[in-house]
Parts: sequence; structure tokens; C-alpha cells
Amino acid sequence: MNAFREYGESGVHVMGGVITQKNADYCTVRIRLPAGVVTVDQMRGLARIAKFYGDGTLHVTARQTFEIPNVKPDTLEKINTALEKNGTPIGAEFTEVVNVTACPGTLRCKYANIDSVGLAKKIDAKYFRKELSIRVRIAISSCPNSCVASWESDIGIIGIQKPIRNPTLCSGCGTCVAYCKEHALMVRQGEVKLDHSVCNTCGNCIETCHYHVIQGEPLGYQIMVGGSHGRTPHVGRYLVSVVSEEALLIVMDGILEWIRRYARSGSRFRAQIEEEGFDEFKTFVLRKTDPSTFVAIENKRFISDTE
Repeated sequence: MNAFREYGESGVHVMGGVITQKNADYCTVRIRLPAGVVTVDQMRGLARIAKFYGDGTLHVTARQTFEIPNVKPDTLEKINTALEKNGTPIGAEFTEVVNVTACPGTLRCKYANIDSVGLAKKIDAKYFRKELSIRVRIAISSCPNSCVASWESDIGIIGIQKPIRNPTLCSGCGTCVAYCKEHALMVRQGEVKLDHSVCNTCGNCIETCHYHVIQGEPLGYQIMVGGSHGRTPHVGRYLVSVVSEEALLIVMDGILEWIRRYARSGSRFRAQIEEEGFDEFKTFVLRKTDPSTFVAIENKRFISDTE
């Protein structure tokens, strides 16, 4: 709870990124940093600001941003101005959309399917600090390795790509088999077989084929909902997979609209989805999404494991 309402009912003192400490004479200021990307110059600026307005330390959070601890509330207006000028404004922590996390994605990772950092910035620009009845955490992973724990976020987005094999061209060398962590590939009578019921659409086998026999369908975006960590951990439930960022954002609109209309404070997102009925929730969320943008998932075991 923010303890600085005595300084005014609006403005920086009541922003979610201003967090009252155990010693209520001080607060911690959390930074808005989508995908955890910060320039060297911004880091220097944060160091100067933390030294001048805090105790000279920065705390790295679990959601890819920084906190400046031990800030005096009467300096909040000034620190807000300094942070804005530095390009690292105050973040969010109340019942709102908080810092959007993402893995490095196609910028650096050899396993990446999607530009997770670019997508995180788009989602941040559209939804960050959107006021809701509950806190909403969004995490974007560019492949099913889920390095930023998309499965454990209120909304998790995972980049996928379904492999397309041409058995008539396959030499049966087995290179792709050795790389498949799900054991969805196997060599039978000199031919590589793919078990779609096990494949998690990571797309790794596409890159490992020396002869470029395995191709890929268009990239997809797998959407999970209701994941959580902390005192009530849950793995998110599979909602849908779509073929484009545009379709993804329509689904995101639906999820946040459901939260705005029906969610109540004091209860986790996952619990409220289950109480209201997952099928009803899904119908509401997808009502404006074109079904032709959906990606079919054959791995029924994977889907049922999340229910």
C-alpha cells in the first residue's frame, strides 16, 4: 500500500511504482523497463539518480527492471523528473499492467522464433499501467524454452513454429532426432517420423536439418493465461495460438477487457478464471478474433496438461 497520499491524491506520490518500505519514512521507486533493455547511458543515469536520491544502490527485480531503494517521499517529484529525462520512467506495481518481460528473442538467441523484445515494447506502449482490478504480469518467450517463465505469468506469450517435413526428400540421417528434446522424432526403416501428439512446435528441428528438407509453417504466438508464482503458484492454461501479432493483440484486448469487466480485487487471475468457467472466459476473449488466424495444435497431451 502506498503511504504517501498525504502529499496529494494525484501525481507521482500515488503511482504504482512508488512502493512504501517497512520503514515508512522511505519508499522504493520501481522503474519502467520493457523487456529489461537499458542502454549504457541510461545505466549511468540510473546510477547517478540512485546515488543522489537514494542510498547509492540499485536492486535488480525478478521482472527485468530496477528499483531505487530508500528514497525520501519529499523528493519524489524531482526524482520523477530526473527519471523521465533519463528515459527510464517510474514503473507500476498496483492493480495495473506492470513491467512487460521478454527473452532476447531473434536479436540474439539461436532458438528464437519471434522478436520478443520488439513485441514487448509494442505491448508496453499499448497496455502498460492500464488500470484494472488486479495486477497483470505479461511475459514473452520467443520459443517453448520459456526462459522468462511465460507459463507462470498472468498472460504468457510463446513463439512457436510447426515443422513441415517432406518424407520423399529425407535421407534419414537422424540429425534432427538427436536435437529433439521432446523425442517427437524417430528413425523408422530409414525414414524420420514426426509424432505430432508429442511435438511442442519449438521449431528446432527446422534449423538442424543439414539438407533443409524440414520447412516451417508461418510463425505462431501461443497464449497462456492464469499462470502465477509466489504463495499460490500455478502453471498457466493454454488459451489459443494465433498466426500474427495483429491477431495476438486482438486476443490481448479480449483478455484485458474481461479483467476490466469481471475481475475483482483480492483474488488471483487464475482463480477467477476457474470460478467463472474457463470455457465462458475463452468464448468472451476470442469473440472478436478471426478463427482463420488460429493455429491448430495436435499435441493434445500438452493442452490437457495445462488444464
